[in-house]
Amino acid sequence: MKTNAIILAGMVAGMISCAELDLNPLSEGSSEAWYSNETEVEMSVNDLFREVFWPGYSDSWTDDFTNREALTPVTNATINGEWGTVNSIWSNTYKVIARSNTLLLNMEKIQNTVPEQTINTFTGNAHFVRAAKYADLVFLYGDVVYSTTILDLEEAFSMERTDKNTVKEAIYEDFDRAANLLPESYGSSENKLATKGAAYAFKARFALQMGDFAVARDAAKACMDLGIYELYPNYSELFLTSTRNPQEVIFAMPRSRALNVTWGVRNYLPRNAGGWGGAVAPSWDLFHAFLCTDGLPIDESPLYDPQNPFDNRDPRCAATIVPFQSRHLNFIYQPHPDSTEVMNFNTGNMQTNNDTRSVAQFASFNGLLYNKGVDEEWLPNFQAENDQILMRFADVLLMYAEAKIELGGIDPTVHEAMNAVRARAYGVAPEQTDAYPAITQTDQASLRTVLRTERRMEFGFEGIRYSDIIRWKIAEKVLNRDIYGMLDVAELKEKVVDQGLWFFPMTPEIDEDGVADLSPMFEAGLVKRLAIRRFEAPKQYLWPIPSKEILINANLDQNPGY
Repeated sequence: MKTNAIILAGMVAGMISCAELDLNPLSEGSSEAWYSNETEVEMSVNDLFREVFWPGYSDSWTDDFTNREALTPVTNATINGEWGTVNSIWSNTYKVIARSNTLLLNMEKIQNTVPEQTINTFTGNAHFVRAAKYADLVFLYGDVVYSTTILDLEEAFSMERTDKNTVKEAIYEDFDRAANLLPESYGSSENKLATKGAAYAFKARFALQMGDFAVARDAAKACMDLGIYELYPNYSELFLTSTRNPQEVIFAMPRSRALNVTWGVRNYLPRNAGGWGGAVAPSWDLFHAFLCTDGLPIDESPLYDPQNPFDNRDPRCAATIVPFQSRHLNFIYQPHPDSTEVMNFNTGNMQTNNDTRSVAQFASFNGLLYNKGVDEEWLPNFQAENDQILMRFADVLLMYAEAKIELGGIDPTVHEAMNAVRARAYGVAPEQTDAYPAITQTDQASLRTVLRTERRMEFGFEGIRYSDIIRWKIAEKVLNRDIYGMLDVAELKEKVVDQGLWFFPMTPEIDEDGVADLSPMFEAGLVKRLAIRRFEAPKQYLWPIPSKEILINANLDQNPGY
Protein backbone atom coordinates (compact mmCIF):
# COMPACT_ATOMS: atom_id res chain seq x y z
CA MET A 1 0.00 0.00 0.00
CA LYS A 2 1.09 3.55 -0.59
CA THR A 3 2.24 5.61 2.37
CA ASN A 4 -0.89 7.76 2.48
CA ALA A 5 -3.04 4.64 2.54
CA ILE A 6 -1.74 3.31 5.79
CA ILE A 7 -0.30 6.10 7.88
CA LEU A 8 -2.75 7.28 10.50
CA ALA A 9 -2.19 10.19 12.82
CA GLY A 10 -0.25 9.19 15.86
CA MET A 11 1.59 6.23 14.35
CA VAL A 12 5.17 5.98 15.46
CA ALA A 13 7.91 7.85 13.66
CA GLY A 14 9.68 4.60 12.90
CA MET A 15 6.80 3.55 10.69
CA ILE A 16 7.94 6.00 8.05
CA SER A 17 10.60 3.48 7.06
CA CYS A 18 9.84 1.15 4.18
CA ALA A 19 10.13 -1.95 6.33
CA GLU A 20 7.64 -0.68 8.87
CA LEU A 21 5.20 0.49 6.22
CA ASP A 22 5.12 -2.83 4.40
CA LEU A 23 5.61 -0.99 1.10
CA ASN A 24 5.12 -3.30 -1.87
CA PRO A 25 7.53 -3.57 -4.81
CA LEU A 26 6.37 -1.77 -7.94
CA SER A 27 5.28 -5.09 -9.43
CA GLU A 28 2.71 -5.58 -6.66
CA GLY A 29 -0.57 -3.86 -5.85
CA SER A 30 -1.09 -0.41 -4.35
CA SER A 31 -4.29 1.14 -3.04
CA GLU A 32 -5.01 2.64 -6.47
CA ALA A 33 -4.91 -0.71 -8.27
CA TRP A 34 -5.95 -3.00 -5.43
CA TYR A 35 -9.51 -3.89 -4.31
CA SER A 36 -10.53 -4.39 -7.92
CA ASN A 37 -11.98 -7.89 -7.49
CA GLU A 38 -13.26 -10.32 -4.87
CA THR A 39 -9.95 -12.12 -4.44
CA GLU A 40 -8.02 -8.95 -3.68
CA VAL A 41 -10.61 -7.74 -1.18
CA GLU A 42 -10.76 -11.16 0.49
CA MET A 43 -6.97 -11.13 0.87
CA SER A 44 -7.18 -7.69 2.48
CA VAL A 45 -9.88 -8.83 4.89
CA ASN A 46 -7.87 -11.90 5.91
CA ASP A 47 -4.85 -9.67 6.50
CA LEU A 48 -6.79 -7.86 9.25
CA PHE A 49 -6.70 -11.04 11.33
CA ARG A 50 -2.99 -11.62 11.51
CA GLU A 51 -1.87 -12.60 15.01
CA VAL A 52 0.40 -9.57 15.35
CA PHE A 53 -2.68 -7.33 15.34
CA TRP A 54 -4.37 -9.31 18.16
CA PRO A 55 -1.81 -9.59 20.99
CA GLY A 56 -4.33 -9.53 23.84
CA TYR A 57 -3.49 -8.38 27.36
CA SER A 58 -0.62 -10.19 29.05
CA ASP A 59 -1.14 -12.06 32.31
CA SER A 60 2.36 -10.89 33.26
CA TRP A 61 0.78 -7.49 33.96
CA THR A 62 -1.41 -9.01 36.70
CA ASP A 63 -1.39 -10.66 40.10
CA ASP A 64 -2.12 -14.09 38.56
CA PHE A 65 1.44 -14.39 37.26
CA THR A 66 4.89 -15.23 38.64
CA ASN A 67 8.11 -15.18 36.64
CA ARG A 68 10.57 -16.19 39.32
CA GLU A 69 11.96 -12.83 40.51
CA ALA A 70 11.18 -10.79 37.39
CA LEU A 71 8.59 -8.04 36.96
CA THR A 72 7.24 -6.07 34.00
CA PRO A 73 7.07 -2.30 33.52
CA VAL A 74 3.39 -2.55 34.53
CA THR A 75 4.03 -4.46 37.75
CA ASN A 76 7.05 -2.47 38.87
CA ALA A 77 5.58 0.92 37.91
CA THR A 78 8.31 1.80 35.42
CA ILE A 79 5.98 1.95 32.42
CA ASN A 80 6.78 4.91 30.17
CA GLY A 81 6.37 6.11 26.62
CA GLU A 82 9.52 4.34 25.44
CA TRP A 83 8.48 0.82 26.53
CA GLY A 84 8.46 -1.43 23.47
CA THR A 85 5.00 -2.84 24.23
CA VAL A 86 3.49 0.65 24.48
CA ASN A 87 4.94 1.42 21.07
CA SER A 88 4.16 -1.88 19.34
CA ILE A 89 0.54 -2.02 20.44
CA TRP A 90 0.00 1.61 19.42
CA SER A 91 1.66 1.24 16.01
CA ASN A 92 0.24 -2.17 15.08
CA THR A 93 -3.23 -1.19 16.20
CA TYR A 94 -3.21 1.96 14.11
CA LYS A 95 -1.78 -0.01 11.21
CA VAL A 96 -4.71 -2.44 11.16
CA ILE A 97 -7.20 0.40 11.71
CA ALA A 98 -5.74 2.20 8.70
CA ARG A 99 -6.10 -0.95 6.62
CA SER A 100 -9.71 -1.31 7.76
CA ASN A 101 -10.41 2.30 6.78
CA THR A 102 -8.80 1.83 3.38
CA LEU A 103 -10.76 -1.35 2.74
CA LEU A 104 -14.08 0.27 3.66
CA LEU A 105 -13.40 3.29 1.46
CA ASN A 106 -12.64 1.04 -1.52
CA MET A 107 -15.54 -1.39 -1.29
CA GLU A 108 -17.42 0.48 -4.00
CA LYS A 109 -14.95 -0.88 -6.56
CA ILE A 110 -16.53 -4.34 -6.38
CA GLN A 111 -20.18 -3.36 -5.81
CA ASN A 112 -21.29 -4.47 -9.27
CA THR A 113 -19.24 -7.65 -9.57
CA VAL A 114 -19.54 -9.39 -6.18
CA PRO A 115 -22.69 -10.79 -4.49
CA GLU A 116 -24.21 -8.53 -1.84
CA GLN A 117 -23.83 -11.14 0.89
CA THR A 118 -20.10 -11.40 0.23
CA ILE A 119 -19.73 -7.62 0.26
CA ASN A 120 -21.61 -7.50 3.57
CA THR A 121 -19.24 -10.05 5.05
CA PHE A 122 -16.17 -8.13 3.90
CA THR A 123 -17.59 -4.83 5.13
CA GLY A 124 -18.79 -6.28 8.42
CA ASN A 125 -15.34 -7.70 9.20
CA ALA A 126 -13.70 -4.34 8.51
CA HIS A 127 -16.17 -2.57 10.81
CA PHE A 128 -15.59 -5.22 13.50
CA VAL A 129 -11.82 -4.87 13.35
CA ARG A 130 -11.95 -1.08 13.43
CA ALA A 131 -14.27 -1.17 16.42
CA ALA A 132 -12.28 -3.79 18.34
CA LYS A 133 -8.97 -2.07 17.75
CA TYR A 134 -10.18 1.42 18.62
CA ALA A 135 -11.68 -0.18 21.74
CA ASP A 136 -8.22 -1.46 22.69
CA LEU A 137 -6.71 1.98 22.17
CA VAL A 138 -9.37 3.75 24.26
CA PHE A 139 -9.08 1.20 27.07
CA LEU A 140 -5.30 1.47 27.22
CA TYR A 141 -4.63 5.11 26.29
CA GLY A 142 -7.88 7.03 26.91
CA ASP A 143 -8.36 9.86 24.40
CA VAL A 144 -6.87 8.78 21.07
CA VAL A 145 -6.36 10.04 17.55
CA TYR A 146 -9.50 9.04 15.65
CA SER A 147 -10.01 8.92 11.91
CA THR A 148 -12.05 6.87 9.46
CA THR A 149 -10.42 8.34 6.36
CA ILE A 150 -7.17 7.88 4.43
CA LEU A 151 -4.78 10.55 5.64
CA ASP A 152 -1.83 12.17 3.92
CA LEU A 153 1.36 12.81 5.86
CA GLU A 154 0.55 16.41 6.78
CA GLU A 155 -2.82 15.42 8.21
CA ALA A 156 -1.39 12.39 9.97
CA PHE A 157 1.20 14.37 11.88
CA SER A 158 -1.07 17.21 12.93
CA MET A 159 -4.21 15.54 14.30
CA GLU A 160 -5.18 15.93 17.94
CA ARG A 161 -6.58 13.32 20.29
CA THR A 162 -10.36 12.92 20.30
CA ASP A 163 -12.26 12.67 23.58
CA LYS A 164 -12.69 9.00 24.42
CA ASN A 165 -16.44 9.40 24.92
CA THR A 166 -16.81 10.56 21.33
CA VAL A 167 -14.68 7.67 20.12
CA LYS A 168 -16.68 5.30 22.33
CA GLU A 169 -19.92 6.12 20.56
CA ALA A 170 -18.27 5.60 17.18
CA ILE A 171 -16.99 2.22 18.37
CA TYR A 172 -20.49 1.16 19.42
CA GLU A 173 -21.79 2.21 15.99
CA ASP A 174 -19.10 0.16 14.24
CA PHE A 175 -19.91 -2.91 16.35
CA ASP A 176 -23.60 -2.47 15.51
CA ARG A 177 -22.84 -2.18 11.78
CA ALA A 178 -20.71 -5.29 12.01
CA ALA A 179 -23.44 -7.22 13.82
CA ASN A 180 -25.97 -6.23 11.15
CA LEU A 181 -23.72 -7.30 8.27
CA LEU A 182 -21.87 -10.35 9.52
CA PRO A 183 -23.12 -13.94 9.31
CA GLU A 184 -23.82 -15.96 12.44
CA SER A 185 -21.21 -18.50 11.35
CA TYR A 186 -19.13 -19.63 8.41
CA GLY A 187 -20.35 -23.21 8.48
CA SER A 188 -17.71 -25.87 8.95
CA SER A 189 -14.87 -23.59 7.88
CA GLU A 190 -12.03 -23.11 10.35
CA ASN A 191 -11.39 -19.60 9.04
CA LYS A 192 -11.64 -17.48 12.19
CA LEU A 193 -13.18 -14.31 10.81
CA ALA A 194 -15.59 -12.22 12.85
CA THR A 195 -19.24 -13.18 13.23
CA LYS A 196 -22.40 -11.52 14.44
CA GLY A 197 -21.82 -13.05 17.86
CA ALA A 198 -18.26 -11.72 18.01
CA ALA A 199 -19.49 -8.18 17.32
CA TYR A 200 -22.04 -8.41 20.15
CA ALA A 201 -19.56 -10.02 22.56
CA PHE A 202 -16.73 -7.55 21.97
CA LYS A 203 -19.18 -4.67 22.26
CA ALA A 204 -20.24 -6.04 25.65
CA ARG A 205 -16.62 -6.31 26.80
CA PHE A 206 -15.82 -2.75 25.76
CA ALA A 207 -19.02 -1.43 27.33
CA LEU A 208 -18.04 -3.01 30.66
CA GLN A 209 -14.62 -1.38 30.39
CA MET A 210 -16.38 1.95 29.89
CA GLY A 211 -18.86 1.36 32.74
CA ASP A 212 -21.83 1.37 30.36
CA PHE A 213 -23.64 -1.51 32.02
CA ALA A 214 -26.92 -1.20 30.12
CA VAL A 215 -25.05 -1.33 26.80
CA ALA A 216 -23.06 -4.33 28.03
CA ARG A 217 -26.19 -6.13 29.22
CA ASP A 218 -27.99 -5.66 25.92
CA ALA A 219 -25.01 -6.65 23.79
CA ALA A 220 -24.31 -9.78 25.83
CA LYS A 221 -28.01 -10.71 25.73
CA ALA A 222 -28.06 -10.27 21.94
CA CYS A 223 -25.17 -12.72 21.68
CA MET A 224 -26.91 -15.19 24.00
CA ASP A 225 -30.18 -14.89 22.06
CA LEU A 226 -28.50 -16.03 18.85
CA GLY A 227 -28.82 -19.52 20.30
CA ILE A 228 -25.74 -20.85 18.52
CA TYR A 229 -23.19 -20.89 21.36
CA GLU A 230 -22.98 -23.36 24.20
CA LEU A 231 -20.52 -24.22 26.94
CA TYR A 232 -18.19 -27.07 26.09
CA PRO A 233 -19.06 -29.91 28.50
CA ASN A 234 -15.52 -30.55 29.78
CA TYR A 235 -13.66 -27.52 31.11
CA SER A 236 -10.19 -29.10 31.01
CA GLU A 237 -10.61 -30.48 27.50
CA LEU A 238 -11.79 -27.13 26.15
CA PHE A 239 -8.22 -25.78 26.00
CA LEU A 240 -6.49 -28.81 24.49
CA THR A 241 -4.97 -28.76 21.01
CA SER A 242 -7.34 -31.51 19.93
CA THR A 243 -10.45 -29.46 20.76
CA ARG A 244 -10.95 -27.51 17.55
CA ASN A 245 -13.77 -25.05 16.90
CA PRO A 246 -16.05 -25.88 19.85
CA GLN A 247 -19.39 -24.08 20.03
CA GLU A 248 -18.13 -22.15 23.06
CA VAL A 249 -15.44 -20.26 21.15
CA ILE A 250 -16.76 -17.06 19.61
CA PHE A 251 -13.51 -15.57 18.31
CA ALA A 252 -9.97 -16.93 18.21
CA MET A 253 -6.66 -16.65 16.43
CA PRO A 254 -5.92 -20.06 14.87
CA ARG A 255 -2.51 -21.61 15.31
CA SER A 256 -0.95 -24.34 13.20
CA ARG A 257 2.43 -26.06 13.12
CA ALA A 258 1.94 -26.67 9.41
CA LEU A 259 1.71 -22.91 8.87
CA ASN A 260 4.48 -22.19 11.40
CA VAL A 261 2.08 -20.29 13.65
CA THR A 262 2.74 -21.63 17.14
CA TRP A 263 3.21 -20.61 20.75
CA GLY A 264 6.51 -21.18 22.57
CA VAL A 265 5.70 -22.99 25.81
CA ARG A 266 8.96 -24.25 27.31
CA ASN A 267 8.78 -21.76 30.20
CA TYR A 268 5.50 -23.34 31.33
CA LEU A 269 6.61 -26.96 31.44
CA PRO A 270 8.25 -29.09 34.17
CA ARG A 271 11.97 -29.61 34.12
CA ASN A 272 11.49 -33.37 34.25
CA ALA A 273 9.81 -33.17 30.83
CA GLY A 274 12.52 -30.89 29.41
CA GLY A 275 10.87 -27.58 30.22
CA TRP A 276 12.27 -24.71 32.22
CA GLY A 277 10.58 -25.64 35.45
CA GLY A 278 7.87 -23.07 36.02
CA ALA A 279 9.88 -20.03 35.01
CA VAL A 280 6.38 -18.78 34.23
CA ALA A 281 3.93 -19.98 36.85
CA PRO A 282 0.56 -19.21 38.38
CA SER A 283 0.94 -17.01 41.44
CA TRP A 284 0.00 -17.93 44.97
CA ASP A 285 -2.48 -15.05 44.72
CA LEU A 286 -4.35 -16.92 41.97
CA PHE A 287 -4.06 -20.28 43.76
CA HIS A 288 -5.73 -18.91 46.88
CA ALA A 289 -8.58 -17.36 44.88
CA PHE A 290 -10.15 -20.71 43.95
CA LEU A 291 -13.14 -21.50 46.14
CA CYS A 292 -13.69 -24.74 47.97
CA THR A 293 -16.26 -27.26 46.78
CA ASP A 294 -18.81 -25.82 49.22
CA GLY A 295 -18.63 -22.51 47.33
CA LEU A 296 -16.83 -20.71 50.16
CA PRO A 297 -13.45 -18.95 50.05
CA ILE A 298 -10.62 -20.79 51.74
CA ASP A 299 -10.67 -18.62 54.88
CA GLU A 300 -14.34 -19.45 55.49
CA SER A 301 -14.60 -23.06 54.37
CA PRO A 302 -14.08 -25.93 56.85
CA LEU A 303 -13.02 -28.02 53.86
CA TYR A 304 -9.78 -26.14 53.26
CA ASP A 305 -6.55 -27.64 54.51
CA PRO A 306 -3.48 -25.44 53.89
CA GLN A 307 -1.25 -28.52 54.14
CA ASN A 308 -3.25 -30.17 51.33
CA PRO A 309 -4.27 -27.09 49.35
CA PHE A 310 -5.58 -28.87 46.25
CA ASP A 311 -8.09 -30.95 48.19
CA ASN A 312 -11.76 -29.93 48.07
CA ARG A 313 -11.18 -27.05 45.66
CA ASP A 314 -13.21 -25.90 42.66
CA PRO A 315 -12.25 -28.21 39.76
CA ARG A 316 -10.87 -25.26 37.81
CA CYS A 317 -8.04 -25.07 40.34
CA ALA A 318 -6.53 -28.40 39.25
CA ALA A 319 -7.39 -27.62 35.62
CA THR A 320 -5.30 -24.43 35.83
CA ILE A 321 -2.52 -25.46 38.27
CA VAL A 322 -0.87 -28.90 38.38
CA PRO A 323 -1.78 -30.67 41.66
CA PHE A 324 1.04 -32.09 43.72
CA GLN A 325 1.61 -35.83 43.45
CA SER A 326 -0.39 -35.98 40.19
CA ARG A 327 0.69 -37.41 36.85
CA HIS A 328 1.67 -34.60 34.49
CA LEU A 329 3.30 -35.14 31.09
CA ASN A 330 4.13 -38.71 32.16
CA PHE A 331 5.91 -37.73 35.36
CA ILE A 332 4.67 -37.38 38.92
CA TYR A 333 4.81 -33.69 39.80
CA GLN A 334 6.01 -33.09 43.33
CA PRO A 335 8.01 -30.01 44.41
CA HIS A 336 8.47 -31.28 48.00
CA PRO A 337 12.15 -30.87 48.97
CA ASP A 338 12.34 -34.45 50.30
CA SER A 339 11.04 -35.89 47.00
CA THR A 340 14.40 -36.17 45.29
CA GLU A 341 13.15 -38.94 43.02
CA VAL A 342 9.88 -39.28 41.08
CA MET A 343 8.23 -41.79 38.77
CA ASN A 344 8.93 -41.46 35.06
CA PHE A 345 6.04 -43.23 33.33
CA ASN A 346 7.90 -43.15 30.02
CA THR A 347 10.45 -45.61 31.42
CA GLY A 348 8.49 -47.09 34.31
CA ASN A 349 11.35 -46.23 36.66
CA MET A 350 12.08 -43.69 39.36
CA GLN A 351 14.41 -40.87 38.33
CA THR A 352 15.99 -37.74 39.76
CA ASN A 353 13.30 -35.15 40.46
CA ASN A 354 14.35 -31.98 38.70
CA ASP A 355 11.10 -30.27 39.74
CA THR A 356 12.12 -29.76 43.34
CA ARG A 357 14.50 -26.98 44.31
CA SER A 358 16.43 -29.33 46.59
CA VAL A 359 17.68 -30.92 43.34
CA ALA A 360 17.38 -28.16 40.71
CA GLN A 361 18.02 -24.57 41.73
CA PHE A 362 15.71 -23.11 39.11
CA ALA A 363 12.71 -25.39 39.61
CA SER A 364 9.50 -23.47 40.29
CA PHE A 365 10.14 -20.85 42.96
CA ASN A 366 6.60 -21.12 44.32
CA GLY A 367 6.05 -24.81 43.66
CA LEU A 368 3.32 -24.21 41.09
CA LEU A 369 3.07 -25.22 37.44
CA TYR A 370 0.67 -24.07 34.74
CA ASN A 371 -1.77 -26.77 33.58
CA LYS A 372 -4.46 -25.23 31.35
CA GLY A 373 -4.34 -26.75 27.87
CA VAL A 374 -1.04 -28.56 28.51
CA ASP A 375 -0.69 -31.99 26.92
CA GLU A 376 1.89 -34.21 25.24
CA GLU A 377 1.26 -32.39 21.95
CA TRP A 378 3.50 -29.66 23.37
CA LEU A 379 6.44 -32.05 23.35
CA PRO A 380 9.15 -32.57 22.23
CA ASN A 381 9.75 -29.23 20.46
CA PHE A 382 7.91 -27.05 23.03
CA GLN A 383 5.78 -25.37 20.37
CA ALA A 384 2.02 -25.51 20.91
CA GLU A 385 -0.70 -24.98 18.33
CA ASN A 386 -3.63 -24.44 20.67
CA ASP A 387 -5.81 -21.67 19.22
CA GLN A 388 -5.54 -18.32 20.99
CA ILE A 389 -9.06 -17.91 22.34
CA LEU A 390 -9.98 -14.23 22.51
CA MET A 391 -13.69 -14.57 23.29
CA ARG A 392 -15.78 -17.49 24.49
CA PHE A 393 -19.37 -17.95 25.55
CA ALA A 394 -18.56 -18.30 29.26
CA ASP A 395 -17.33 -14.70 29.17
CA VAL A 396 -20.56 -13.53 27.55
CA LEU A 397 -22.63 -15.22 30.26
CA LEU A 398 -20.57 -13.68 33.05
CA MET A 399 -20.53 -10.26 31.37
CA TYR A 400 -24.32 -10.38 31.16
CA ALA A 401 -24.54 -11.32 34.84
CA GLU A 402 -22.09 -8.61 35.88
CA ALA A 403 -23.92 -5.91 33.96
CA LYS A 404 -27.22 -6.93 35.53
CA ILE A 405 -25.66 -6.99 39.01
CA GLU A 406 -24.18 -3.51 38.60
CA LEU A 407 -27.52 -2.20 37.31
CA GLY A 408 -29.30 -3.64 40.32
CA GLY A 409 -31.37 -5.86 38.04
CA ILE A 410 -30.75 -9.09 39.94
CA ASP A 411 -33.23 -11.67 38.69
CA PRO A 412 -33.21 -15.41 37.90
CA THR A 413 -31.37 -14.84 34.61
CA VAL A 414 -28.32 -13.66 36.59
CA HIS A 415 -28.18 -16.89 38.56
CA GLU A 416 -28.87 -18.96 35.45
CA ALA A 417 -25.92 -17.40 33.61
CA MET A 418 -23.49 -17.73 36.53
CA ASN A 419 -24.58 -21.23 37.49
CA ALA A 420 -24.27 -22.44 33.91
CA VAL A 421 -20.58 -21.54 34.04
CA ARG A 422 -19.99 -22.96 37.51
CA ALA A 423 -21.92 -26.18 36.91
CA ARG A 424 -19.92 -26.85 33.75
CA ALA A 425 -16.73 -26.69 35.83
CA TYR A 426 -18.11 -29.54 37.94
CA GLY A 427 -19.25 -31.47 34.87
CA VAL A 428 -22.93 -31.39 35.79
CA ALA A 429 -26.10 -29.70 34.60
CA PRO A 430 -27.05 -26.41 36.33
CA GLU A 431 -30.22 -27.92 37.78
CA GLN A 432 -28.18 -30.57 39.64
CA THR A 433 -27.73 -28.25 42.59
CA ASP A 434 -26.75 -31.09 44.91
CA ALA A 435 -23.68 -31.79 42.75
CA TYR A 436 -22.06 -28.34 42.83
CA PRO A 437 -22.25 -25.18 44.97
CA ALA A 438 -24.98 -23.29 43.12
CA ILE A 439 -24.95 -19.50 43.40
CA THR A 440 -28.00 -18.28 45.30
CA GLN A 441 -27.02 -14.88 46.74
CA THR A 442 -29.37 -12.06 45.88
CA ASP A 443 -27.81 -8.91 47.35
CA GLN A 444 -25.63 -6.83 45.08
CA ALA A 445 -22.47 -6.73 47.21
CA SER A 446 -22.34 -10.49 47.74
CA LEU A 447 -23.06 -11.26 44.11
CA ARG A 448 -20.39 -8.80 43.01
CA THR A 449 -17.82 -10.68 45.11
CA VAL A 450 -18.97 -14.03 43.75
CA LEU A 451 -18.92 -12.74 40.18
CA ARG A 452 -15.39 -11.38 40.47
CA THR A 453 -14.13 -14.61 42.00
CA GLU A 454 -15.95 -16.64 39.35
CA ARG A 455 -14.26 -14.68 36.58
CA ARG A 456 -10.85 -15.22 38.12
CA MET A 457 -11.37 -18.97 38.49
CA GLU A 458 -12.85 -19.34 35.01
CA PHE A 459 -10.37 -17.24 33.02
CA GLY A 460 -7.04 -17.82 34.78
CA PHE A 461 -4.16 -17.30 32.32
CA GLU A 462 -6.46 -16.36 29.42
CA GLY A 463 -5.48 -12.68 29.19
CA ILE A 464 -8.65 -11.49 30.93
CA ARG A 465 -7.41 -10.51 34.38
CA TYR A 466 -5.68 -7.27 33.33
CA SER A 467 -8.85 -5.82 31.85
CA ASP A 468 -10.78 -6.81 34.97
CA ILE A 469 -8.45 -5.29 37.56
CA ILE A 470 -8.20 -2.06 35.58
CA ARG A 471 -11.92 -1.60 34.99
CA TRP A 472 -12.78 -2.61 38.58
CA LYS A 473 -10.16 -0.11 39.78
CA ILE A 474 -8.52 -2.68 42.05
CA ALA A 475 -5.13 -2.72 40.31
CA GLU A 476 -3.79 -0.29 42.91
CA LYS A 477 -4.61 -2.91 45.57
CA VAL A 478 -3.63 -6.18 43.92
CA LEU A 479 -0.50 -4.86 42.21
CA ASN A 480 0.83 -3.25 45.36
CA ARG A 481 1.10 -6.63 47.07
CA ASP A 482 4.34 -8.54 46.98
CA ILE A 483 4.99 -11.79 45.14
CA TYR A 484 5.82 -14.69 47.44
CA GLY A 485 7.35 -18.12 47.03
CA MET A 486 8.98 -20.90 48.99
CA LEU A 487 11.87 -20.32 51.35
CA ASP A 488 15.28 -21.50 50.26
CA VAL A 489 15.62 -25.24 50.78
CA ALA A 490 17.41 -25.32 54.16
CA GLU A 491 15.01 -22.82 55.73
CA LEU A 492 12.03 -24.45 54.03
CA LYS A 493 12.84 -27.82 55.63
CA GLU A 494 13.52 -26.30 59.04
CA LYS A 495 10.61 -23.86 59.30
CA VAL A 496 7.91 -25.48 57.17
CA VAL A 497 8.50 -29.14 56.29
CA ASP A 498 9.88 -30.30 59.66
CA GLN A 499 7.09 -28.44 61.46
CA GLY A 500 4.39 -30.29 59.51
CA LEU A 501 3.35 -27.08 57.72
CA TRP A 502 3.96 -28.13 54.11
CA PHE A 503 2.67 -26.77 51.73
CA PHE A 504 1.19 -23.56 53.15
CA PRO A 505 1.98 -22.73 56.77
CA MET A 506 -1.12 -20.51 57.14
CA THR A 507 -4.52 -19.82 55.65
CA PRO A 508 -4.66 -16.22 54.38
CA GLU A 509 -7.67 -13.94 54.71
CA ILE A 510 -9.66 -13.30 51.53
CA ASP A 511 -11.24 -9.88 50.98
CA GLU A 512 -14.41 -8.72 49.22
CA ASP A 513 -12.68 -8.86 45.82
CA GLY A 514 -11.53 -12.44 46.35
CA VAL A 515 -7.96 -11.29 46.98
CA ALA A 516 -5.71 -13.07 49.49
CA ASP A 517 -3.48 -11.30 52.02
CA LEU A 518 -0.28 -13.36 52.06
CA SER A 519 1.80 -10.90 54.08
CA PRO A 520 1.27 -12.60 57.50
CA MET A 521 3.13 -15.69 56.23
CA PHE A 522 6.02 -13.49 55.18
CA GLU A 523 6.02 -11.54 58.42
CA ALA A 524 6.19 -14.85 60.30
CA GLY A 525 9.28 -15.77 58.28
CA LEU A 526 7.59 -18.78 56.68
CA VAL A 527 7.70 -17.73 53.03
CA LYS A 528 10.08 -15.76 50.86
CA ARG A 529 9.37 -12.50 49.09
CA LEU A 530 10.31 -12.96 45.45
CA ALA A 531 9.54 -9.47 44.19
CA ILE A 532 7.91 -6.21 45.22
CA ARG A 533 5.10 -5.21 42.91
CA ARG A 534 4.29 -1.54 42.45
CA PHE A 535 1.41 0.24 40.75
CA GLU A 536 0.93 4.01 40.72
CA ALA A 537 -2.68 5.15 40.82
CA PRO A 538 -4.37 6.94 39.16
CA LYS A 539 -1.51 7.32 36.67
CA GLN A 540 -1.26 3.70 35.54
CA TYR A 541 -4.95 3.22 34.83
CA LEU A 542 -3.97 4.68 31.46
CA TRP A 543 -0.84 3.94 29.48
CA PRO A 544 1.43 6.72 28.17
CA ILE A 545 1.24 7.84 24.58
CA PRO A 546 4.47 6.68 22.87
CA SER A 547 7.14 9.33 23.37
CA LYS A 548 8.10 9.40 19.70
CA GLU A 549 4.49 10.25 18.82
CA ILE A 550 4.66 13.32 21.05
CA LEU A 551 7.91 14.34 19.38
CA ILE A 552 6.61 14.15 15.82
CA ASN A 553 3.18 15.68 16.48
CA ALA A 554 3.06 18.89 18.48
CA ASN A 555 -0.72 18.59 18.77
CA LEU A 556 -0.52 15.41 20.87
CA ASP A 557 -0.49 15.77 24.65
CA GLN A 558 0.74 13.13 27.06
CA ASN A 559 -1.39 11.34 29.64
CA PRO A 560 -1.10 12.67 33.23
CA GLY A 561 1.93 11.55 35.22
CA TYR A 562 4.09 10.44 32.28
